[in-house]
Amino acid sequence: MIYFFSYLIYFYAGALTLIYVSLMIMSYYNTLRYRYRYSKKEEDYLKKFPDEAPGISIVAPAFNEEVIIVDSVHSLLHLNYPNFEVIIVNDGSKDKTLSLLIDTFELEEVPYYYVYKVYCKPVTRIMRSKNPNYSKLVVVDKVNGGTKADAMNAGVNIAQYDYFINTDVDCILAEDTLTKIILPVLDSEEQVIAVGATMRMVNGCTIENGRVLRAKPPQALIPLFQETEYLRSYLVAKMGWSMLNAIPNVSGGFGLFDTNVVIGAGGFDSGSHAEDMDMTVRMIAYMRENRKPYRIVQCPYTCCWTEGPPNISVLNSQRTRWGRGMLQFMIDHRRFIFNKDYGRLGFLVMPYILFFEFLAPIIEFVGMLFLLFLLFTNQINFDTFWMMLLYAYLIGFAVSVITISNDLILGKLYKNFSEYLKLVLFSAFESILYHPLVVIFTLRGYLQYLIKRDFKWGKMTRKGFCQTNHANTVSDVEKI
Repeated sequence: MIYFFSYLIYFYAGALTLIYVSLMIMSYYNTLRYRYRYSKKEEDYLKKFPDEAPGISIVAPAFNEEVIIVDSVHSLLHLNYPNFEVIIVNDGSKDKTLSLLIDTFELEEVPYYYVYKVYCKPVTRIMRSKNPNYSKLVVVDKVNGGTKADAMNAGVNIAQYDYFINTDVDCILAEDTLTKIILPVLDSEEQVIAVGATMRMVNGCTIENGRVLRAKPPQALIPLFQETEYLRSYLVAKMGWSMLNAIPNVSGGFGLFDTNVVIGAGGFDSGSHAEDMDMTVRMIAYMRENRKPYRIVQCPYTCCWTEGPPNISVLNSQRTRWGRGMLQFMIDHRRFIFNKDYGRLGFLVMPYILFFEFLAPIIEFVGMLFLLFLLFTNQINFDTFWMMLLYAYLIGFAVSVITISNDLILGKLYKNFSEYLKLVLFSAFESILYHPLVVIFTLRGYLQYLIKRDFKWGKMTRKGFCQTNHANTVSDVEKI
């Protein structure tokens, strides 16, 4: 049993290392190619010729967001793009979210024949502004559906454009986001059904009027670790998978989707707790079943800033929720695994998710128990143990260095090189201080889903933005 598990871990770690080395090589090449393929010239073209810019709907669900809703809407309305609309879905908020929207943006109910193209809980009214300065804003007021997916469907039903952005009201989008995210769609010979982009932690950044004035790495330990984790996910993993047209999911925090494909696939699953991964896979399945070529692209540029968990308690809530969603996703979509009818989805995407995302926390936890057993029974060869430990650290360090290199290729987002060095140095402690917590919280999410507890949006406690001179600095946010 000991030898079997030892070899299992050995080959599992070897396979994971091989995958990440391959992803590092592909992501580095893909980032270079992307950097020179889409220059400022292409971005300026859409601004000079606005008629050539496809319309984009921005859909942002809101549930009890009174602290940040006004700043968030102002930020979305001031994006630098010629043709877009902002759809805020008030999902039955019990606080002042809706009244603040009505008063601040001079909203009034308008007659509208609402068509339920995809399922969502009943919509009670549609509101628009009497002020022409807010003509791009649409507010959908609906009965609470219990999940973000249900609120997203309500926004998709009313979206008037062929593409929509799925985001959250606690996210800040870069001013040139829409231009950067639509360029791969215009440039592809095949139909691009979704585009993802890099998300970063807004914790520690200097914010003014919903805009990031000064990008800085977070000061607190948890969001600092998550900043490096996010960058690895987007700039290494997803940029690498993009080369193979095998991106596992487009993030629910920010992503561009083809509206017609989402509707054709049945919309977001209102009962899903991993609506982003669920939607991505069902869109791929829809295209395969209808024998249509498709692409899912990853944009390496930082287009979205989001608040990271400021402490262990909030990290627990976040990762437990993600764990519930992962187990639900695997159960709901197990039919795709090694299914030849779904091509890359069946033989690459789903097996990778199964073995290296879903099973990883289980294998790591059992491996830790196994290591403790070997320690207590004096069965560890410490000569090779320290070599393997050093090997693991060097692999992690190499991934971090490649991640930072990819980010620097795109432009120096942080002002000082020492801030990049901070990310690399702290990544050396991630496997000791941060990753074990992620494993435990994810397993807790698996367990919660198995005992079938009822899960809703939950309570969100925010402090909003604190005034510092003439700028705003993001403070703590707590999500359940």
